[in-house]
Amino acid sequence: MILASASPVGLTLAVAAAAAYAVSAVGGSRMGVTVVRLTVYFAWLLHGMVLAMSLLGEAPRFGFAPALSVTAWLIAAVYAIESYVFPLLQTRWTLSALGAVTVLLAVLFPGTPLHANASPWLPLHWALGIASYGLFGVAVVHAWFMTRAEERIRVASDPHSGMPLLTMERLTFRFVGAGFLLLSATLLVGVLFGNELYGSAKPLKWDHKTAFSALSWLAFAILLIGRARFGWRGRRAVRVLYMGSGLLLLAYVGSRFVMEIILGRSA
Repeated sequence: MILASASPVGLTLAVAAAAAYAVSAVGGSRMGVTVVRLTVYFAWLLHGMVLAMSLLGEAPRFGFAPALSVTAWLIAAVYAIESYVFPLLQTRWTLSALGAVTVLLAVLFPGTPLHANASPWLPLHWALGIASYGLFGVAVVHAWFMTRAEERIRVASDPHSGMPLLTMERLTFRFVGAGFLLLSATLLVGVLFGNELYGSAKPLKWDHKTAFSALSWLAFAILLIGRARFGWRGRRAVRVLYMGSGLLLLAYVGSRFVMEIILGRSA
């Protein structure tokens, strides 16, 4: 139900966070670099407060929109760190727009409450999965800007992206590797404690979410092996990264969107 769980304080914080993201996105040309950066940090802080209220409150709620919101917040956290090391990193507009959209989506579609009798392993399962979402999201953002920089080099345009190209490529694969480890842990928890997580006698519940998760894991494994054994880079590596990330997005966000919005079901 839209806005069913939005308290006045939570709604105010969400609107304020979206507004701060919007100001940093569209007002960058008229604001100083320091002011823009502080505005992004402020929006990120408000965004985190909104997430804390919805996920750590008396009745934690989760769904496709909160998952996207947490992912965007994690990506923004990495940006905050990288922008301190590389002040000219040109990702402000994209990440600010992503943050504004996702924080409002999480208010409009707050998801379903966590049942009191839910498995104690469920928060760990969610935390590992969302953390892997965030790391792969950061990798996708890096890959996108890396591709843009390479295209600018080909057309003899300005290739400057605020971060050396080789550094961006190296960080991209480090994020992929870290995300792969967390995704593997997520799937392992699902296999070992599937009967508690899903209330089924079977150790693993094979559905659309599991199938897409397994396919994304396979895609990322192929990418890392191709990188280590055959030196994959450039467009080939980026295409596999996009494919794996798309499959992972369908695994939880896609399946929850269909259940919550299209089918109107809570589980």
